[in-house]
Formats: sequence, structure tokens, C-alpha cells
Amino acid sequence: MDKTYLTRDGLRKLEEELRLWKYTRLPEIIKRVSEARGHGDLAENAEFHAAREELSRANSKIFHLQQTLSQVHLVDEASIDTDQVRILTTVRVRDDKQRRERRYTLVAAEEADPSVGKISIHSPVGRGLIGKKAGDKVTIEIPSGKVNWTILEILPPGNTGGSNDDDTSAT
Repeated sequence: MDKTYLTRDGLRKLEEELRLWKYTRLPEIIKRVSEARGHGDLAENAEFHAAREELSRANSKIFHLQQTLSQVHLVDEASIDTDQVRILTTVRVRDDKQRRERRYTLVAAEEADPSVGKISIHSPVGRGLIGKKAGDKVTIEIPSGKVNWTILEILPPGNTGGSNDDDTSAT
């Protein structure tokens, strides 16, 4: 199985999500299954079958979170070099066609949030940037076509180099 690279904050959020599912949502769903079971004939009890499906999805979610947590490798943000694009670095790129700059911070899929410029290292953009150096030109295939970018700067974790004025629809 692949390791999941997370920051301490990402690990904390994942652990909180697991606790929420195990100790709040799951007991609520189990209660609904039990209540629906009491409504009579299970063969024709749509409420019971819906609750059982929800229970199955909740158990799958909990299993997935536990599996992810069992594979976590904490990343020491202070030890990340910026000689090339790596997980947790922020990359400042220029779209060679539109002449606009964008900033992306590469993170694990579990921490990705494109609305704030955090993209997964497994996304098309993440895969296209990993391992590249400042000054490199990259062509990345995204759902809307190809983009041609120049990597302007690679910043260490915690240093985003200012706001991302452009959207992150290329992720």
C-alpha cells in the first residue's frame, strides 16, 4: 500500500473525521436501522433498507479512514528542500499563453482543497509539477486541454508567496 504523506494539521483533521464517523454518525445510523427494523416486515420496509445502505456506506468510510491513517507518514515541513517541486512546496507558475501567474501548494489527496490552491500531488497538475525546478517549462494535460507553464519559483512550506489571484480550475 502507498504511504499517505500528511502534515500534523492534516493528520489531526483526518483523526477528527474518523472520530466523528465512529462516535457520532455511526451510532445515529445504527439507531435508525434499529428503529426501522421495528416497523414490521423487513422485506417491504424501504426505511430499513435505506438505513442499512447508509450503515454500509458509513462502515466503508470508517474503514477507508482507518486504512489511510494506518499508512500516514508525517512530513517534517522544516526539512523540505525547494530545489525542486515536492509535496508541501508552493509553486508559482506563469501561464505562457495567458501570461498570468498562479500559485499551487502540493499536498496529499486528503488535504487537497483547490479553492485555496491546495492541489493533490496525484492530480494532473500535481503529477505534472512534481520533480520540476524553477525555470522549467511544463506542458500539463488537464480536463479542459493542455496548459503550458513556466515554473517561476518554488517556496517552502508555510510560505505561499502571497495570494493566488487566479482560479485553480486547472486542477
